[in-house]
Amino acid sequence: MEGDMTQIRRWLMPLSWIYGLGVDIRNALFDMGALPSVSYDIPIINVGNITVGGTGKTPTVEYLIRLLNGRYRVAVLSRGYKRRTKGYILSTTASTIEEIGDEPWQIKQKFPDVIVAVDANRRRGIERLMTDEATKDVEVILLDDAFQHRYVKAGHNILLVDYHRIISDDCLLPAGRLRERPSASTRASTIIVTKCPRHINAMGFRVILSALNIRPYQQLFFSTFTYETMHQLWGNGTLEPETLRKDNTHVLLLTGIAGPRQMEQDVRRFVQHVNPLTFPDHHYFTRHDAESINKALQDLPQPHIIITTEKDAARLLHLEGLTDEVKQCTYVLPIGISIMRDEKEKFDKMINDYVQENKRNS
Repeated sequence: MEGDMTQIRRWLMPLSWIYGLGVDIRNALFDMGALPSVSYDIPIINVGNITVGGTGKTPTVEYLIRLLNGRYRVAVLSRGYKRRTKGYILSTTASTIEEIGDEPWQIKQKFPDVIVAVDANRRRGIERLMTDEATKDVEVILLDDAFQHRYVKAGHNILLVDYHRIISDDCLLPAGRLRERPSASTRASTIIVTKCPRHINAMGFRVILSALNIRPYQQLFFSTFTYETMHQLWGNGTLEPETLRKDNTHVLLLTGIAGPRQMEQDVRRFVQHVNPLTFPDHHYFTRHDAESINKALQDLPQPHIIITTEKDAARLLHLEGLTDEVKQCTYVLPIGISIMRDEKEKFDKMINDYVQENKRNS
């Protein structure tokens, strides 16, 4: 597979066998009904994966918001990974990253009229959304990263698979990156292979189709990242990515996301000089990190800028210790997704039909 990033740490395989046994027992208990899965009389779309690391969940959730918002009262329910609070929280535009997590914060800032809530207990979160006075008019709930949360039986499960780490070639934690065995994909209604290169050919599509062993009841789609006009993080300026190559600009690509490789490859399409500065996923930046960022930019030849993601921008915004030059030069590159193979209309219709057919009191 082109750009394959799958790495198996063979010496950890015995631990993977033990981990797999625990996963198998848990799933068997759900399959037998010993552990309860609860359904709700409201359309629930779950966007998740079975791998550790980024597969493009947030851009996919945002795609669904754009598709459904305006026709329906949409809510997003996330666990709020790495937030510093507990329990159920209904966000507002004044909520902080520490309160709700970086991804819910990003979604609420971009879509202020959408309900965004966080709760590690998805059943409690759904029930609060459906009964609390402020949100009881919700018509469709998008679950962010709840594929393993089997206590909720979503009406439509969307499983995301990274093109660079096809699940059939991977193995369970800790030797590989899988949370569950590849066979868990059979619980999905729809599978989207994400982060695909734009030039993937028909043979590449067929290879993936064969590797994923799609069932007759499942739909398979492919998506690729799209990039919009960049905007200053501390300012009102905008910048088109295509102008950077013409100006021979040196770029410091600042990311704290899982799997930044596809973004780096894409940025290199319109920038000749790219210098990655990477941090762990959901990283909370410190004053020491600010010093590293300051130095990394200072070491680059002029003209130079910093490009970062929307998720990282949320955590950089209030970071102390950054120089005025860094603040002036930092641009945010919004990431979206595009459904490939001319199947956008088919995908949109599938989602709209599911929501329409499963509306509350329909």
